[in-house]
Amino acid sequence: MNDLAVDYMVLSLSSPGIQTISNVTLAEEVATRANNDIAASISNNAMIFGAFAALSMHNATQAANELKRCVQELGFHGALLNDIQQAGPDNNYDPFWQMVVDLDVPVYLHPRPPTMAIIQLEYAHAPWILGPVHQFSVTLPNHIMGLCTNGIFDRFPSLKIIVGHLGERIPSDLWRIDEMLKRKVPEGIPMNRTLPSYWRTNIWETTSGDFVTELLKFHRSVIGEDRILYSVDYSFAMMQQGAEWLASFHQSKKTKLDFVRNTAIKLLRLDG
Repeated sequence: MNDLAVDYMVLSLSSPGIQTISNVTLAEEVATRANNDIAASISNNAMIFGAFAALSMHNATQAANELKRCVQELGFHGALLNDIQQAGPDNNYDPFWQMVVDLDVPVYLHPRPPTMAIIQLEYAHAPWILGPVHQFSVTLPNHIMGLCTNGIFDRFPSLKIIVGHLGERIPSDLWRIDEMLKRKVPEGIPMNRTLPSYWRTNIWETTSGDFVTELLKFHRSVIGEDRILYSVDYSFAMMQQGAEWLASFHQSKKTKLDFVRNTAIKLLRLDG
């Protein structure tokens, strides 16, 4: 970290994580244990390491309470969910989103591999497109679009969501998606605003594992510089690769400082 001028790193239980555990009790127990283990591992290095909570999303109230414990007792900065909870029941997640808002922390949505049933149905013809090659940017956007179109950000206007991999391609196609969504208004779509507006008020994206200068510049023009954070996605992408990319293109001093530092400090409340 010192060699690459990285001051702070947020740790998390990444894909597939708790979201692939279909047993409710086991999922809750593993999440709690993982959070305690992460907290213990960084307790002596709190100036350079933080954490996102791992959560079982089988029960919204239990998830809310575990998030509250992690933020208030363990000092975590929010939560990371690896897409949808496998075998979770139909659920009203509003108690969870209310807790997220009350704690004023973000939730990072991260992709994960699909279930075997989905693999056999949709990817048996081309298994090599699974994961970050293509599938991640197909399945996770469904989750993100579900939050937007079902009015989650209208019910919780201060909710903060982070999406990696430069927004999982959604900002690259905002105009067309929004144009098609307008045609759903007569059908009673619950969202009260335009899709781009949510990306300018409730959703942030990171560059994790997607180091494309031209695409970064385009996304800045679409959703704004203040909605994009620098991130590497270690260990799926290497720290050196991210550092070399940062050094490869020109930014103003302010733009670069906001990109690599200030926006994250504000979003994660690191100066509190």
